[in-house]
Amino acid sequence: MILAGDIGGTKTVLALFAETEPVGAGPLQETRYPSRAYDSLEAVIEEFLVQTGAVPTYGCFGVAGPVYRQTSQITNLPWKIDARSISERFAIDRVTLINDLESIAKAVPHLDREDLYTLNPGDHVPHGNIAVVAPGTGLGTAFLVWTGEGYKALASEGGHTSFAPRTPREVELLSYLQSRYHHVSFEHICSGRHLPNIYDFLLDSGNYDEPNWLTTELTQARDRTPIIAQAALADKAEICTATLSLFIATLGTAISNMAITILPQGGIYLGGGIPPRILERLKQPDFLEAVAHRGRFRDLSLKWPVHVILTPRTALYGAALSAMEVVQAGGN
Repeated sequence: MILAGDIGGTKTVLALFAETEPVGAGPLQETRYPSRAYDSLEAVIEEFLVQTGAVPTYGCFGVAGPVYRQTSQITNLPWKIDARSISERFAIDRVTLINDLESIAKAVPHLDREDLYTLNPGDHVPHGNIAVVAPGTGLGTAFLVWTGEGYKALASEGGHTSFAPRTPREVELLSYLQSRYHHVSFEHICSGRHLPNIYDFLLDSGNYDEPNWLTTELTQARDRTPIIAQAALADKAEICTATLSLFIATLGTAISNMAITILPQGGIYLGGGIPPRILERLKQPDFLEAVAHRGRFRDLSLKWPVHVILTPRTALYGAALSAMEVVQAGGN
């Protein structure tokens, strides 16, 4: 039995897969946990194994942070994860860690049409490079390259590249955030955790008013992001609408920067929890225009297919696929 996990700053999802069944058949059992309610991944695994009575042979966890020598410090969570420690504690023969975006990327070639919404069909080139960008709690990136036998997923921490403003307002946003952070990355703007940075910038600019009802809701909220996003999608407050528009523009730039680096003729795939929630907003032309804002490379950029991943289990499936590779290799 395979234990697979999708480990993020907001949620941790653990699931069991049968070694003898294709991953696409779905998990035998799956449970979602609020990450911040636990002090370690080991605590979550212990609770899950007690609940299920499972004795897994292999395990793989897609973790929201860089993986080095099979250890990882989660970027937006105070967890240090060690594959060897988990293996020894729970008597699992082999445990591996992969970056959560590498996990999503591993699953991309296995996605079906119903798992995707296509924003731009573009000009798909078979076996072309593929880019994966996932705004969720943080901003993750990964990519795939064709090896001649199949796609190989490669992790990246491109969400932490330096924010590059395109407009006078974005220059002002950069200056504003430099007073908060030593280094201003794209994640500090286009991620769920940091979307309120845009809101604060617009409010402090004095160009937008905050309605009383919105002040009350934001003051009482533990997480301001859903309130701001929902108000923007419903067009209930001008400042929220402007916040989401600036988020969209910045995300487009982040995607464009990655795309021009790897030339994703096989497509750009948007993962993470945010894109499906703001899909109607992403359908508006300014998003694809931001992705294609490449000067003399604009025409080339418009040819890249762009898809939104709709299924929330993508990272989980990728972790299970990675563990299955270990099984097929005889545990080596």
